[in-house]
Parts: sequence; structure tokens; C-alpha cells
Amino acid sequence: MSQSPSDVAFTPAVKAVQTEKGSRTAYARVESGSGWQTKVTPELTAFLAGLDMFYLGTSNAEGQPYIQYRGGPPGFLKVIDEETLGFADFGGNRQYITLGNLDDNSKAFIFLMDYAGSRRIKLWGTARVVEDDPVLLEGLHDAEYPARVERAILFSVKAWDVNCPQHIHKRFPQSTVAPVIEKLQRHVDELQARLAEYQERERSATAFIATDKPGSAR
Repeated sequence: MSQSPSDVAFTPAVKAVQTEKGSRTAYARVESGSGWQTKVTPELTAFLAGLDMFYLGTSNAEGQPYIQYRGGPPGFLKVIDEETLGFADFGGNRQYITLGNLDDNSKAFIFLMDYAGSRRIKLWGTARVVEDDPVLLEGLHDAEYPARVERAILFSVKAWDVNCPQHIHKRFPQSTVAPVIEKLQRHVDELQARLAEYQERERSATAFIATDKPGSAR
């Protein structure tokens, strides 16, 4: 039986449900065509370059899943080669759930989200922890990002797919929002200063008129 890259997600049970719900024929056409990607393309590389976060999924030997938010400077999830991604593992709360899961089960999942652009990409593969490769760690480290690098995690891509953009609520990173807020705040400060100046002139004019009336003490 020929296999498609999407079989990593479309198991026989999934395909049975797709058949029951009426979507199997459409996905079978996709599988017979170009199907899902299995290599890191220039498009995926460009997508990664702008992301400052992603979600990493692992599971333990019993199949219990765990999802972890990973954040860093833009582009910190880097392309190592056409089949491998890598990122620096920063010091955290020392629970080590992801590390323990990968000791039990190397299968992993990466969920890439671009909230501002309403785009998302799903990647299936395997992951492994690298503790003793200073050259690799140096290549993944961003000296300007204030975090301590403890190790590297390499993700071997098995298949990936661009997900439907429906129902993605737009959210914008601080790096985008902060300059806009600062500009608005400067404008508010300028308007408040002009208002205070106008109010002071009004008070001065009112006081002058009051003291200039006939019979007023001068």
C-alpha cells in the first residue's frame, strides 16, 4: 500500500471518520496530488523568520500529551537543514516535562501561529535533546535576548501542512503594538499640554476682565 506524508496524522481511524463525515474523497485527491510537504521550503523558512513563539507538543510513554508554549526573539526557531529545525532551550521552571517525554517518546509536534496574519502551520516529526554541542548552541543563541541557554532541541520534520485560517482571532505582538501606543501617548501628551496652556490663558483673561471692571480695586 502506498503511503502519503499525511498518513502521520490521517491514521486508519481518522480516515474512517473522514469517510463517515464525507471528507475522505477530498483528502484522497490531495494525497494523490502534491500532498503535504516533507522538506523545509523557502516559504516555511520565511514564515519562521518572523515568529517569536510556537507551541511544542510531546507525549509520554503512556500517550499523555503535553503542550508547551515556546517564546524567544523573532526567528529563534531556526532552519538547520531541509529536514531539521532547531531552537535554544532556555532556563525555566525546571519541571522538565518536555525533556522527560522525549526520553520516553521522540514523536513531537510543532504548531506555528501567526495571529496577526491569521496563518498557522502544523509540523509532525520527532525531536531530540542536545546537551553537549557548543557549536550548535552558539548558532542557536541570540546574544541580545535575555535568557540563559541550557541546551538545544532539534526537530526532524516528517510532514507539514498549512492549516485553514478560519476562526483565528487577530492578536499583535508587543513589538508591533508598542510603537503605535507610544505615538498615541505622545499625541495625547501634546494635546493635554495645549489644553493646559489654553486653560491658563482663559484664567488669565478672566482675571484681567474681573480686575478691569469699573469700581474694581486695581
